[in-house]
Amino acid sequence: MKTIKEINERIKKGEAVVFTAEEIVEFAEKKGFKKAAQLVDVVTTATFGPMCSSGIYFNIGQSKPRIKLGGGKVTLGGVPCYAAFAAGDLFLGANALPEEDPRNAIYPGEFKYGGGHVIQDLIEGKDLILEANAYGTDCYPRRHLRTYINIKDLNEVILFNMRNCYQNYNVAVNVSDKPIYTYMGILKPNLGNANYCSAGSLSPLLNDPYYKTIGIGTKIFLAGAVGFISWWGTQHNPGVERTEKGIPKCPAGTLSLIGDLKETDPSWLIGTSMYGYGATLSVGVGIPIPVLNEEILSYVCVKDEDIVAPVVDYAKGYSPENSDVLGVVNYAQLKSGKIELAGREIPTGSLSSLKKAREIAGILKAWIKEGKFFLSEAQGKLPSADSGYRFKTLKERIPKDV
Repeated sequence: MKTIKEINERIKKGEAVVFTAEEIVEFAEKKGFKKAAQLVDVVTTATFGPMCSSGIYFNIGQSKPRIKLGGGKVTLGGVPCYAAFAAGDLFLGANALPEEDPRNAIYPGEFKYGGGHVIQDLIEGKDLILEANAYGTDCYPRRHLRTYINIKDLNEVILFNMRNCYQNYNVAVNVSDKPIYTYMGILKPNLGNANYCSAGSLSPLLNDPYYKTIGIGTKIFLAGAVGFISWWGTQHNPGVERTEKGIPKCPAGTLSLIGDLKETDPSWLIGTSMYGYGATLSVGVGIPIPVLNEEILSYVCVKDEDIVAPVVDYAKGYSPENSDVLGVVNYAQLKSGKIELAGREIPTGSLSSLKKAREIAGILKAWIKEGKFFLSEAQGKLPSADSGYRFKTLKERIPKDV
């Protein structure tokens, strides 16, 4: 049994043994689990893909005369911000779309721009127009503001993502006779394609299925900078059916992440347009897993063929009540480029970039080996399979006066 403190001492001395989640499998098979658990200190995991529940909160300071943004109407780069905080605080979500005609941001053509693109432009140092209309008060008399905003001008600008790094997810297909446009991409009619969104055996929560090391306060790679896990993510659902190795058979855990946007790299935060659906933000995340014992080593040695996912028909509205699970496939099959379903071969496509996930895992590995990144002790546990925590779907209750 190792401790994180002992591993950090080895990192400090330049002696830490670090592998990516793909590299560790062969090493453990060659050395044996007991010996590998003794030798290896850290395994790096990573993912890169669209993560819609992402956004930024920021403070613009105060103008002369002062203006109260809270309760007013504010846009940045023509995209609406949420202005229900104090005078100078705002939140911009990755899915936000221009109010004048959201369809222009959904379908390619004259205009494709939303919250995720604004966030990317900010990181790249571009000047963006902030426009605000306020109702005016005695202490904040100004009613209108139109100014250029640059990330260098902002007091704080924090990347805060409410739901990232899904632990497994659906494989999306379309059984209907018409194409459909979803957050899982364009789904061709009559099972014309199958889309998935996960790095598989590199994905962080699939390498720590019971959250033995990943928890609240864990230090991570977040979009090229150091970030932290701030809480479990929304729709966290640990109590799902699992394989013998602990891998959930459907969407399960999620993470809430936080970091300083000023330190991030636009290579790992990319505004993304989903045809027929809207705007989002593609996010790069890397999480180190300390190899404290053989049990943890067994989890990080997960293979793509060990990870199964449900194939879901998104033509039926996609909800737990009316979506249709057509079968189960594993990630080795998905990454091969085709799966077999209903007696036919269906081409697969990934919304998650395995290439970029590998780059992130490699960067985090280098940071650790070079003594630029130290591990942190989790300050709180994420609800796990045995915690009794359950995800609840909305139960509509129509008010009597409607």
